[in-house]
Amino acid sequence: MLYLCLGYLDPAKMDARPKSEIEAVMSECPPHLDELYKSGRVLYDAGLSPEGKSLRRTNGNVTIVDGPFTETKELIGSAILIEASGMEEAIRLASLHPALQIAAGEQFGWGIEIRPVHYFKGSET
Repeated sequence: MLYLCLGYLDPAKMDARPKSEIEAVMSECPPHLDELYKSGRVLYDAGLSPEGKSLRRTNGNVTIVDGPFTETKELIGSAILIEASGMEEAIRLASLHPALQIAAGEQFGWGIEIRPVHYFKGSET
């Protein structure tokens, strides 16, 4: 089964810190990511820019709004697609991510949300 792991952060907390401090914390990430990748279960890993657009249909028209898009202080900073036998394995794998392994990430509101991915295949003709 596929699982989408969304990495969250609190941009206000990160923006409040000196750039050198953020860079020092981020330099701790690669070894933890390597452990996650060694599982062989990561299908895709992407860091997301805070820039973007949100499209919604409202009153029959498509509206375009600048991001971020959620009604929360958290921002999605990454998306990882993994393959796991079930939620327990997905939790075990996601727990290897730097957001949960690096203690300094706690002060920046780092976290991971795991969601099962359900998809529909188009008909073959």
